[in-house]
Amino acid sequence: MASTSRTTARRNPRGLARSYPYWLAGEAVAANTDLEVRDKYSGKVATRVAFADAATVDRAIEAAWNARGAMADFAPDQRRDVLEHCMRRFEERFEELALALCIEAGKPIGDARGEVTRLIDTFRIAAGEATRVEGETVELQISERTRGYRGLVRRVPIGVCSFITPFNFPLNLVAHKVAPAIAAGCPFVLKPAAKTPVGALIIGEILAETDLPRGAFSILPCSNDDAAALTEDERIALLSFTGGLVGWDLKARAGRKKVTLELGGNAACIVDADPGASLDHVVERLVFGAYYQSGQSCISVQHILVHRDLYDPLRRRLKARVAKLVMGDPREEDTFIGPVIDEDAAKRIESWVDDARKAGAKRVAGGARDGTMVPATLMEDVPRDCDLYRQEVFGPVACLQAFDDFDTALETVNASEFGLQTGVFTANLAHAMRAWDRLEVGGVIVGDVPSFRVDNMPYGGVKGSGLGREGVRYAIEDMTEPRLLVIRS
Repeated sequence: MASTSRTTARRNPRGLARSYPYWLAGEAVAANTDLEVRDKYSGKVATRVAFADAATVDRAIEAAWNARGAMADFAPDQRRDVLEHCMRRFEERFEELALALCIEAGKPIGDARGEVTRLIDTFRIAAGEATRVEGETVELQISERTRGYRGLVRRVPIGVCSFITPFNFPLNLVAHKVAPAIAAGCPFVLKPAAKTPVGALIIGEILAETDLPRGAFSILPCSNDDAAALTEDERIALLSFTGGLVGWDLKARAGRKKVTLELGGNAACIVDADPGASLDHVVERLVFGAYYQSGQSCISVQHILVHRDLYDPLRRRLKARVAKLVMGDPREEDTFIGPVIDEDAAKRIESWVDDARKAGAKRVAGGARDGTMVPATLMEDVPRDCDLYRQEVFGPVACLQAFDDFDTALETVNASEFGLQTGVFTANLAHAMRAWDRLEVGGVIVGDVPSFRVDNMPYGGVKGSGLGREGVRYAIEDMTEPRLLVIRS
């Protein structure tokens, strides 16, 4: 590894650099300071970031294209060493990374530290997988004609990858693309969200300390228009996009390249007549799932389906618990609800709640919006044609409803246009297995909320929630392809 004493920017008293370069072919380029990154709580400019143009994106793709051979030849143990170096440096810069999340994403400091921990976990998993990208033998002697033939398959890097990541997990959703790419031996160009680019740029700073081949990575905050080549350029073999439903448009424009999409959802959690846990425990998990990082998660609990026998006691407990959540400055240790990403998002969430109330829904808990601060809100009797019910709210709002029959609850979940993950609290094994059999989702979480995720599990959805799976080993499968060798002896 290269020396870790290298720095690219002077730190300001708030813990961020005054400005950040972008990373072009592994080199820091302070081309400008055109992109303002705001503190999501105060609204003030926290730092400035170099903003790439279309010509820079093209140079990054060219560099990655030229680095394909070097990355493929970069030995598995070297890839592992790069990933382990990153882990160590993330640990050394833990609080800096957490503070960056707190400032640029408005993420409460407890959630921010949790995300840095997951960043480290994801690179740790990838380091282990880097030396386990294995193949198989294929028995070809299936008839007299094929006697004497042997088949072997190994997985080889797919080539240049382009990554587009959203604002809500500026470290870990980047990690779920970058770490598998390094483990697989793929050069890449990453476009982080313009609202939250700092975490990705710090990852770039740490990658630049390693022995990765020249051109192996570029990290370029840029406009959507200037990023068009990341979707359309034929030199790119894989586009991996995490974000909104615009992903389907990107897929349509992507041509022959492989595309993986994680496009969100409006996740449900079913609480059966016997949930298999105390109501107090269920409520704690529901509150976490619905309101952590202000509901800005693709697997945030948006719908709570409760057996009618438990509806009233669970509703009372939920109402009381939600009312106690602390909303405020995300730097404060006791803050649970911080700001949403910007005021436009806050106004949209507010308008969806207001529209639902006009249509007959009741607000069980919550209150008035204050700028980017949206109080934790619990609704009931939300009509199914309301945006608050049908769409992904991506904010601190959950909708409560009763059911009488478990199969009806499954049908209600399946009626959604999305299908990412569903949580099921039940002590009934037959119900748990029926949920796994019938729910049209990427994952069923029994005994917990759909917001549960471990970074080595296959993660992704069906229907409007996308296609393909993340989780390090599963992402590596997408970033490699099988190559057959036949030997006649």
